Amino acid sequence: MFRSEKKSLYRFLSIYLLSTFILFAIGASIFYTLEKHHLIDKQRQMMTQEAEHLQHQLIALHKSFAKKLPIYIDPAYTLTLLDIDKQPITGSSTLLKLIDFTREYQSIGSELVYLKFVEPYYLGTAYIVLQTPLDQAGLSQVKRTIILFMLAAGLFFLLLGLFLGRLFIAPMREAIETMNRFIQDTTHELNTPVSTILTNLELIQTMQKCDAKEEMQRIEIASKTLSRIYDDLTYLKLNHAYHRDIRPLDLSSLLKERIAYFATAIEAKKLQLEEHVEEGVVLEMDHDDALRLIDNLLSNAVKYNRTGGKLRIELGATRLVIEDSGIGMDTQTLQYIHERFRRANSSEGGFGIGLDIVHQVIKAYGFEITFNSQPHKGTEVTVQWKK
Repeated sequence: MFRSEKKSLYRFLSIYLLSTFILFAIGASIFYTLEKHHLIDKQRQMMTQEAEHLQHQLIALHKSFAKKLPIYIDPAYTLTLLDIDKQPITGSSTLLKLIDFTREYQSIGSELVYLKFVEPYYLGTAYIVLQTPLDQAGLSQVKRTIILFMLAAGLFFLLLGLFLGRLFIAPMREAIETMNRFIQDTTHELNTPVSTILTNLELIQTMQKCDAKEEMQRIEIASKTLSRIYDDLTYLKLNHAYHRDIRPLDLSSLLKERIAYFATAIEAKKLQLEEHVEEGVVLEMDHDDALRLIDNLLSNAVKYNRTGGKLRIELGATRLVIEDSGIGMDTQTLQYIHERFRRANSSEGGFGIGLDIVHQVIKAYGFEITFNSQPHKGTEVTVQWKK
């Protein structure tokens, strides 16, 4: 994984996990508060029932004129009976000074206090005060549940984050790999013609007495290759801001001119050229667009052709056909052949931008292009337009 990918992934995971943790922390806090209130409400209900039971005992004792208070109480509670002056009759809560006598239920520290007013003061009792600790065991269980849930959810969302993060950086990875491949192809494509030029110049200097026709032919091919690479890259870079000067263009003359331009490369590969160019074919088109269209189709037909193969070029009033007997393409390759940086065969070099440029020109003028190709048999490209 590239450094930029790791950095992007870590940033995404940090933001994703931090926001997820904050949301879960808020949710856990709300859940804990609700569960705590639920436990307290349950304790309050039980304290209310216990206070009612104690009041019934007081009534029974009051009617029997008992002089003692044999009160029976659940050991979970601490009982304090107060008179009308709020003085203890029996029991002595340590929280008496903190009790708010205007409230029935209240929490003081870790203790839950229930205050019940008794009337008409059975055996002098005006207040029943019950005190019990908060259900710490229940709260601890809630906390353990929240912690286990947070850990399980954290692990799940971490794995989900890694999955989403990889999906997030997938386009970046593809772009970086495409760029690296493009740089590698550029280096290779530029190195080949430059090396050819330098090598043949050295041969010419070594053999000054010979005519060096073959060496000059190689230099011409390499120079034209460099020129074509430069033109294609410039066209690709300026495509969105490209100003088209559309005017009547003699396509027949331009095609013959470009065939002559590629004559050296055709001769070097010993191709049998079959040329059928109808005279006077004129199109409303920008000159450079037509140049890029023809050059890229001819370049591919020569580059991907086999040595000693056939090259057929036909121009009519409504179509241009360029057919080669080269490596051809399968159905799957034809589906993505217009995509930028895609190449039908990596062994032949190139950037994978030629047919992308062709596609842009075709789209700009509303032409139609079709490929009829079979692996190892060749490719026929047809460009059609309305007359």
